[in-house]
Amino acid sequence: MRKGMSGRLSRTFFIYGLKIITLLLGVSIVSFLLVSASPVNPVQQYLLKIGPVSPQQQEEIEEYWGMDKPLMERYLTWLGELLQGNLGESALYRRPVKDVIGERFSGSLTLMVSAWICSGGMGISLGCIMGIYQDKWPDKLLKKLCYLLSCVPTFWLGLIFLLIFSVILGWFPIGFSSPIGILRQEVTLWQRLHHLVLPAFTLSLMSFSPIALHTRQKLIEVMNSEYVLFARARGEGKWMLLLRHGLRNILLPALTLQFASIAELFGGSVLTENIFSYPGLGSAVSAAGLNSDVPLLLGITLFSTLFVCIGNMIANLLYEVVNPQIGSYTGEVSR
Repeated sequence: MRKGMSGRLSRTFFIYGLKIITLLLGVSIVSFLLVSASPVNPVQQYLLKIGPVSPQQQEEIEEYWGMDKPLMERYLTWLGELLQGNLGESALYRRPVKDVIGERFSGSLTLMVSAWICSGGMGISLGCIMGIYQDKWPDKLLKKLCYLLSCVPTFWLGLIFLLIFSVILGWFPIGFSSPIGILRQEVTLWQRLHHLVLPAFTLSLMSFSPIALHTRQKLIEVMNSEYVLFARARGEGKWMLLLRHGLRNILLPALTLQFASIAELFGGSVLTENIFSYPGLGSAVSAAGLNSDVPLLLGITLFSTLFVCIGNMIANLLYEVVNPQIGSYTGEVSR
């Protein structure tokens, strides 16, 4: 049994490794072509910052950045450096791209993990409540709330929460991940959490509605099944039926949607971090796009792709834990 499990896990890692490498190669090609086709010239953007230079100096800058070479040669040069672990140097921060990503990712990871846990907890909990009280007032009220939040843009919610809870009520700080004027090593855990609550809650609201609605539908199907009706005839209550029969059957679909929301959270973090001035990859990629920082933009694109792929791979591996009868690498029922 253990050999079979370890064999499936090994094949899962191998197959996903090939998929991730192929996907990263495709993303690198598409991203490089899109950046190269942009009407904004990074050299011109750089010259706007340093002031006017002579034509000879401009040619030297283009030669230093490799902008005087053909597109294919530039891509192969960049890909060769990438395979050696060199993502280039950020023109905006004047630092290696991998250092900028490593520094900013810790803030984004904290924000996304907090929002991910919050959205999953709220989605599964509210979905169970809606499924238990089908067609009653809690179900109708929460279902309308889910439909409403799924249509509201994240940036609008963030601005409303910022206005109400920070400006008017003063419960939370206006922005940043720590108080202004305090050294990083002197910031307490409570201060970090205080700055994290509002951005994380805002980000979580963009992905919990599909989880809640899907959990509701699956729970209704389970509660109307024959074995649950038989258990109900024996005198088991609603919440006991949920604990004994419902959670086990709705956990796998909810887990699938939960890990699928990683890509949405990563995209939503760009807006959330800019609204709340939260230092992370989201604010860095916005600054890179506005300032034509091509190395940083390409580096964050590849890193975000890798991050989402790893999240999906973890979801498939957890299927074995939730339901051992599911083959984690093919989806076939193991014998």
